[in-house]
Order: sequence, then C-alpha cells, then structure tokens
Amino acid sequence: LDNFNLEYNSDPVALQGQPFTNLGRQLEGAFAEIGATAAESGGQVALVGVLPTLVEADLQADAMTQLPRFKALAAGIRRIRDDPFRVQIRGEEEVDISCDEVTMEGANTAYQLHLRVPPGRFAQVFNAAQLASAPVLAIACNSPIFLGRKLWQETRVALFRQAIDPRREADAWRPSRVSFGSGWARRGALELFEEAVALHEPLLPVVGDEDAVQCVDRGGNPTLRELRLHIGTVWSWNRPVYDAADGGHLRLEMRTLPSGPTVLDMMANSAFLCGLTLDLAKDIDRLLPAIPFRFAQENFYSVAEHGLDATVCWPSASPPSPRRVRVADLLPQLLRRAHDGLVNHGIASDEARRHLDLVAARASSRVNGSRWQLRQLAELELSMPREQALVEMFKRYLSCSAGGSPVHTWPIDAG
Repeated sequence: LDNFNLEYNSDPVALQGQPFTNLGRQLEGAFAEIGATAAESGGQVALVGVLPTLVEADLQADAMTQLPRFKALAAGIRRIRDDPFRVQIRGEEEVDISCDEVTMEGANTAYQLHLRVPPGRFAQVFNAAQLASAPVLAIACNSPIFLGRKLWQETRVALFRQAIDPRREADAWRPSRVSFGSGWARRGALELFEEAVALHEPLLPVVGDEDAVQCVDRGGNPTLRELRLHIGTVWSWNRPVYDAADGGHLRLEMRTLPSGPTVLDMMANSAFLCGLTLDLAKDIDRLLPAIPFRFAQENFYSVAEHGLDATVCWPSASPPSPRRVRVADLLPQLLRRAHDGLVNHGIASDEARRHLDLVAARASSRVNGSRWQLRQLAELELSMPREQALVEMFKRYLSCSAGGSPVHTWPIDAG
C-alpha cells in the first residue's frame, strides 16, 4: 500500500515432511535477493510488524504506491467515506492522529498463512483458527510502537481496524470491514462468502463476462473473479479464499501474525498456528458449546493489547466453561496439542519439535519481538531521548534480525 512496504508471495509447500523448513529456505532466499537489491539504493529489508521509527510525515498521501489496484482501492474507500481517517489508540501511551488517505494502514506488515482446507471440513478448521489465533498471537507479538509511542503489544491490530475503515461516523453501527467475525461458522465457507456480500458494498465494482453457472454445467471451475475481488476488500483476521486453480480449492487465510523478527521466528509461529488449528479442529464440535464466540473475540483483542500478560477465556472439559486463565500459563498445553496436530497430519516429528521448541523457549523466557523492542528501548532511554533511542534500538533490531537467531536469544545492550 505504501512505498516503503514490500509484499512477497511464496510458492505453496506440501503440509507434510518438513514444510516449515522448506518454506523458511524459500523466504530466506527471497529476502537475500530483495536485500541485495535494496542495498544498491542504500536500503535494507526489515522484518517487523510496525516500523518503530515511522513519523507522521512518512504516512501522508505521497507515501501511497502508484500501483493501480491500491489506487483504485483507496478511491473506493474514499467514495464511501468523506471524513478523515482517525486513529486513536490508548496503551501504555496514546496516539491520536488523522489523515485524509488510507496510508496509515501501510504502517502494518503482516505474515499471512494460507492453509488449504477440504470444503467439507472448512467450518471446523475455520472455527479452530479463530480459537487458536489469540494464544498464538500472544507469543508472536512484534508491533509495540507506532509514531514513537508505546501502545499495544500488537498495535497492528488496532491500527488496521481504524486506518482503513470506510464507515462514516454516522454509520459506525454497521459491521466493520476489518473484524474478527460475527460468530462461529456453521455451514462452511459459503456462509462466510454470503455474509461478506450481504454486509459490505463493493469497493472495486469490476464485472467480468464469465457465466459461472454455464462454466459449472460444462464441468469447469469458474474463476468467480467478482467474488474473489470483493473478499479481498473485507479484511477479516481469518477469511476464506476460493481459487479456481489446481482443480478448484478453498484456502483459509490466517492474517493475525506480524512480520518478523526473523524467518526462524516466523516459521516457529507457523508451526504453532497450523498445528494448534489442526488439532483443535478435530474437537471443535465439542469445544464450541463450551465457549461462546464473544469470548474468542475478546481473547484476540485482549492479547493484541496485553500480549503475554493477557488473561483469556478458554473452554474447559468440565463445567463451568469457559474459564479465565493467563495466556502464558495456557501455552504449554497448547504447544503439546500443536505437536499432535502437526504429526497427525504428516509433518515429521523432528520438524514439529524443532520449531515448537523455539516457541516454548520464547514462552519460558517471556520474550517475543514486542518485549525485546520495549526492553531495549527502556535501556537506551536511560541515556538518550526517545527519538534517538528508537533509532538506536532499531539498528540493533536489524542487526540481530539479519543474524537469524530467534528473538528470545537476542541481547539487551546498554546505551
């Protein structure tokens, strides 16, 4: 969306054997090539959820990319919303800023996973991902600072919701295009597509000449271009994706994780999220009656704000359910479930263990990307002002990230 952000789409890997190792190698190769190109212009690649050294001038209208798709998207949002976009986030500190364009959303950098799901299992896997998102995000937070302010542990969640919301103030009662959803899925992907079409008007009113019914009658797979385009403008944190490729298939797009701090950290997060989702899915019909949807939603936003210090509601095998538990105390049992989920779906046991052990080490040391940034910043602010400390902190972040070691092993250096 903004000129300082790059989006890289990987090739798919099979969810068997060593998928996270294979995907990690692919990403490392891509980032090395991108980094070499950036270096020719004096730049470098930063894997981070929100760039902590951004200032307000970096997010004005001239920051927007000239790519036609994003220009059309911005125009579609502006057609619905006449008011400036206001971002107001209260955390440890506070930010209150307005902008006439959607460029503040460009401060966010996500690491998004697509999981191919059989149509008949989509509701179970989708609901499991909704439940798994909060505890996995807690250990993966990497966006604690925006415009020099210490805000949420995963500020990206609050920023995204406000920075691209096309609703006018008078229409705030309408559902947001950026949401955690409105309830558990009961019938599969179709109801989620139907909901997105019913609740939100098109931002990009592009109409093709394909007759989808005729295509199906001839035994083909329709592209459903209009639907796919529309779903791409409804930003649920977990959302369905239809693709006509490879005989036609459904994917679950999991959008909750931030970029970084390293490829190794992102692969560990991938293993945790995929494994936990797959394991919860087999029990989800039993778990759902024990946790109303609103608790899963509250869990997600609580974790985004408080990270590993959050308390969540989690379904219990015996009444009363759900029960409140510190998310940090919940992680060990969920890591065991994630291991079972991976191994039972064909991932090598050593592959699962190697990546989940990194998450376990992060949990035991209570250090994720956000905590490291905040601790290093606090150390530097003992000897220098905030603006300088942010620059110095991020220099050290970039150095450690380039080294490739997981974030829980990074040192905290004095100013």
